[in-house]
Amino acid sequence: MNAPDRSHAKPAAAKLLSGNAACAQGAIDAGCTFFAGYPITPSSEIAERLSVLLPKAGGVFIQMEDEIAAMAAVVGASMGGVKALTATSGPGFSLKQENIGYAAGAEIPCVVVNVMRGGPSTGMPTRPSQADIYQTRYGSHGDYPIIVLAPASAREIYSETIRAFDLAETCRTPVVLLYDQVIAQSSETVTLGGRPLVHATRKWASGPRDSYKPYAADADGVPPMPRPGDGYRTHTTGLTHSESGFPSQDPETVTRNLGRLYAKLDHFRDLIDSFEAVRCEDAEVVIVAIGISARAARRAVDACRAEGHKVGLFRPITLWPFPEIALREATKHARAILVPELNIGQLRLEIERLLRDRRVEGLHLISGEPITPAQIAAAASKLATEA
Repeated sequence: MNAPDRSHAKPAAAKLLSGNAACAQGAIDAGCTFFAGYPITPSSEIAERLSVLLPKAGGVFIQMEDEIAAMAAVVGASMGGVKALTATSGPGFSLKQENIGYAAGAEIPCVVVNVMRGGPSTGMPTRPSQADIYQTRYGSHGDYPIIVLAPASAREIYSETIRAFDLAETCRTPVVLLYDQVIAQSSETVTLGGRPLVHATRKWASGPRDSYKPYAADADGVPPMPRPGDGYRTHTTGLTHSESGFPSQDPETVTRNLGRLYAKLDHFRDLIDSFEAVRCEDAEVVIVAIGISARAARRAVDACRAEGHKVGLFRPITLWPFPEIALREATKHARAILVPELNIGQLRLEIERLLRDRRVEGLHLISGEPITPAQIAAAASKLATEA
């Protein structure tokens, strides 16, 4: 299947979209031509919308028999040369982990959307949570890097979906788009188009076919992929492998290849890292938050400033790899850090690791309700008077 050319800009248009609808439209505008999934609340609207949009765009939509098969189909479609997407939530994301690890190890570009809901197990399908932060990073076994983007609005879901495909293709890696149920099912005005929609294309193999090695990387650490039909013989496996693609347990080969997986993301950190810092220049207390908690935190910052407290907000849009240099810059004047989140303290643990010399406090809610601006403002004001 040849993907349609969407590298040109299209006229800007404003639409009222939910977060999930914005994700579906972002996938189309990024050049996605394949979706495989299985219905699960609260991500199902992505599949529903793409079941209509993809055939109109010359793409393929498949409802698979389960979540495991859906992730496997996405990996296979990407190996076939197209941009591929799946979307899930909660238990479905758990079931996809083996094949996400396969995609990371075999370097298969793809995008996985995880709309967070209450857990563990079946949990609360219609309630928000932010308890999958560490699962997105460490959900599959073994050492592997992965890119995770955490948009906080329907507008940002649209743009970050496009960026997720760009990063997957550039870095030849799976990318997870992570947001919560409130963001997923809330609607707001989203401006579509108005600029070139596709900024990155896959690096295809070229040169002599008889000497081609599928995992011989270029200087940026990314091996060119064989385009189906071009005649390059390739072997893809989840086993540790050499540049030939065939299994290898040679210690030097294993060490070099795994190190390269991390090094290639380091090479592209300027493209990968994204964040927002709000009123952090003089902040004595900095709130660190993602998703719906960050939206509440923004209002809390304004409330605290109105009371005379120097409070700021740092919002990592790229969650993994964490933008630690930007975090340290945003918190250089802070005496205390507040981390509000809908879990028992996952993001707080990462902030504690990165800012060992600062007081880090968590504000945790696991009831299935969002944290309110008033709750965050009260906690931040208390820290400001104590710091």
